[in-house]
Amino acid sequence: MLRVAVVTLFPEFFTAPLGVSIPGRAAERGLAAYRVIPLRDYTHDRHQTADDEPYGGGAGMVLRPEPFFEALDALKPEGPVVLLSARGRPFAHADAVRFAVGDTLTLLCGHYKDVDQRVADHLATEELSVGDFVLSGGEAAALCVIDAVVRLLPGALGDHESAAGDSFYDGLLAPPSYTRPAAYRGHTVPDVLLSGDHGRIATWRQAEAERLTRERRPELWARWLERTGE
Repeated sequence: MLRVAVVTLFPEFFTAPLGVSIPGRAAERGLAAYRVIPLRDYTHDRHQTADDEPYGGGAGMVLRPEPFFEALDALKPEGPVVLLSARGRPFAHADAVRFAVGDTLTLLCGHYKDVDQRVADHLATEELSVGDFVLSGGEAAALCVIDAVVRLLPGALGDHESAAGDSFYDGLLAPPSYTRPAAYRGHTVPDVLLSGDHGRIATWRQAEAERLTRERRPELWARWLERTGE
């Protein structure tokens, strides 16, 4: 079982998402367990203040270090401790695989302008970003990470092939998918997918995956060529 802990100012953000779809099903099957830790539980004034003005001046508020440190003192995490941050290294499929084969994963959610740097330097084992954009807080990013990781747990999906055909699984983007009806408003499914010839279908899907990766993600395509020696 993978045990996921999330430290956040807004625990209610996670109530519904972790109970539905694949994350919810993984919990029901005993494949994953979630613990959401309210950061304000580790504040010590009557207003439960978790943020303060930045040293040196400037706009915005910074989350204080003490609540994070005390929350992790209580939690005593043994696996990766990830701070979700726009400054972090891009989160990738390889990270999801790495987390999925572990026993524990702790996610720290920033909010407001920033998190005190001492949290990144002395608590987090790594700092990850889910994209080159800024979110209101790390909660949405944490949900992205949890979903990407949990769906890789054996038994979380209906079958392994569902994950094996996803984008990034083998280094390429996934090929297009079609379902019924075969024709809709004049738009038709490619004939090869209706042929019943599994060899031709596999060849078509591989070609489409390569085409899309080459056109949309040249950096992935370059890595694919290097890896395959083509």
